[in-house]
Amino acid sequence: MDWTRGRTIGLGSTATVCVATVDQSRVFAVKSSELSLSESLRKEQRILSTLSCPHVVGYKGCDISSENGKLLYNLFLEYAPRGTVMDAIQKHGGYLEEATVRSYTRGILLGLEFLHSRGIVHCDIKGQNVLVTDDGVKIADLGCARRADEASSAAWSIAGTPVYMAPEVARGEQQGCSADVWALGCMVIEMAAGRSPWPDVSDPVSALYRIGFSSDVPEIPTNISKQAQDFLSKCLRRDPADRWSATQLLSHDFVAESKFPVKETDGSKSETPNNVLHPNIWDSMKELETVQIPSNKPIMERLRQLGEDNLVLSSKIPNWECNENWLTVRRNSNLEVEKLPSTSRQDSNLLRADEPTSSCGGYTSRTSEDFEILVDCFLTKIRRQNTRITNSDSVESRSKTVCSKKVTETNNESKILRT
Repeated sequence: MDWTRGRTIGLGSTATVCVATVDQSRVFAVKSSELSLSESLRKEQRILSTLSCPHVVGYKGCDISSENGKLLYNLFLEYAPRGTVMDAIQKHGGYLEEATVRSYTRGILLGLEFLHSRGIVHCDIKGQNVLVTDDGVKIADLGCARRADEASSAAWSIAGTPVYMAPEVARGEQQGCSADVWALGCMVIEMAAGRSPWPDVSDPVSALYRIGFSSDVPEIPTNISKQAQDFLSKCLRRDPADRWSATQLLSHDFVAESKFPVKETDGSKSETPNNVLHPNIWDSMKELETVQIPSNKPIMERLRQLGEDNLVLSSKIPNWECNENWLTVRRNSNLEVEKLPSTSRQDSNLLRADEPTSSCGGYTSRTSEDFEILVDCFLTKIRRQNTRITNSDSVESRSKTVCSKKVTETNNESKILRT
């Protein structure tokens, strides 16, 4: 298939999302990452290729291309002209009307019920990962998804966005279907109140520690209906066994079908784009902040690692934005991947729709000195910053001393000459 890559519309933690067209008519989204860094994208392809649900983003295929001297793995997906739920929130002044929140929540629950019934946990439910289409909302970005019934005691990774993580996930114990329900509750707060579920937490380490090791839950807004408040109370229970399932929540009055009108997210009927000049094709997706934390170490060691700069994944994303130019990419079905030095034998079989091998395991860890270790983590970072400042001042001081010495020597030479 010959396809044309258009402008970049989204940056994820492991991939770049662009608009793409075939014959200047059919429009779809292409999610790309360098072949050597495409493990998450390949896992998403293996899962999506086995699914067909009106509430999960549609899978269109995949291929490997060579662009600008790099091999890229490309995942073709359904294009959502209205962007994401986060885009809709921002377009409406920071929050959505409750009727829209009800509609979006029901659509997400239908998608989660479908995934959970097939033993799949999404692991990263949030506004940036839910697309808005003419047919309703659709869950997207399954790069962190895993099979709920495949536990590995060796090394599974906590995946997702810290402020949406459930307590048991933040502690590194488990990440099952109920964790998606907690994340949905956080997302409902964001849609209805226009604020983060943890508005007073400014960094991921603090978020994980508070979520995992305190008794707090996100504050339920008081300016929403009693139905909405009760719905959130069913989602945001610290014990995962006490949370309602997606199926149970679909019977809640807050998301009862046909009880609420839904306005268009942009104030008018939106057309599905049929060419690259369509005005909605430039809607942007916001940068994701998904992280993956290895779980083969004690939980506080993982929190310490999360605070380090080398885990801020969004700053290391490859960017293939095309600016004003269009780049035509033609898939070569005879591409000899194995002859290239940056690939391996496994890369030549990327198009197989194998079952995903990631899993959700039960890793339980408790530590008696959690707070002291966490404080030590922050103090270490502060000492590093102070050291850099001190070194900078020292260099400046030495520079001033040298300059003063040179001035003194110059004045002495002048005196000798005059004598």
